[in-house]
Order: sequence, then C-alpha cells, then structure tokens
Amino acid sequence: MSEPARRICLHGAVLFFVGLLNGAIIPLLTNTRMGLSAHLAGVQNGMVLLIFGLLWQHLGLAPARERLAERSAVLSMYAIWAALLLAAILGTSGATPIAGAGYTGTAVQEALVTALLSAGSGGILVAAFLVILGLRARSGKELEGTS
Repeated sequence: MSEPARRICLHGAVLFFVGLLNGAIIPLLTNTRMGLSAHLAGVQNGMVLLIFGLLWQHLGLAPARERLAERSAVLSMYAIWAALLLAAILGTSGATPIAGAGYTGTAVQEALVTALLSAGSGGILVAAFLVILGLRARSGKELEGTS
C-alpha cells in the first residue's frame, strides 16, 4: 500500500471511530437530531475515506492531482463531520434546515457552520471528481492531462 493510500485509510479509520464516539454523546447535545446526523456523517465519511484509500492504487493521477485529491478528500470529510457536530452543539439551522428545525444560532455560529459545511461539500466534490478521472485514466480510456 502506498503512503498516500495508507494515510487516507488511517484518517478513514480515525473518522469512523470518532463517528462512533459521537454516537455516545448524542443525548448531551443541544440538537439531538443534528447529533445523530453528525454521528452518521462521521461513520459514513470514515468509510468513504477507507474506500478511497483502498482504490488509491488503481488511480492514474499526476502527482499534483493526487495530492489535491488526497487533501480534498481527507479535509472535506472531517469538515463535514465537524460542521454537523458543531451545529448539534450550537443549535444552528441555517445550513441544515430540516435537521435543525426549531433551533437558531447566533449570526457568527450560523456563518461558521455554513462555511465549514460548504467547504467540506465543495472539497469532496473535487476529490470524487479526481478519483473518477484517476480511475478512467488508469483504465486506458483517457490519458492523464488530456480530454
């Protein structure tokens, strides 16, 4: 297993574990429904990273794209989980109106959760797109850097 693949898998295992721990504190959170969302996001995002790490050897990406894919995947998965946990703690609802129904945070709290969630969402889109490109390039359907 390559070093980037090992790092991604390690982050996946850590985030999976943190997501499980998150489940234990749901009753202590301001918004328990959002706490459940954070718990599920942590577990699922950890699995996404584990899957990406296991796929890594099959990608045909240039080194710069590979670094971008790795960093985007890891940082975005943590950001999404952190944003949802923060929303559960603070009781925000602007970025998550369904799970946050009935709760409102301060303007700063709402902005922080929205920024984290938006950055994480954008980051995983970038990572997923690069993984798709890498799988296509490796399969011989596309040469790296050309379309």
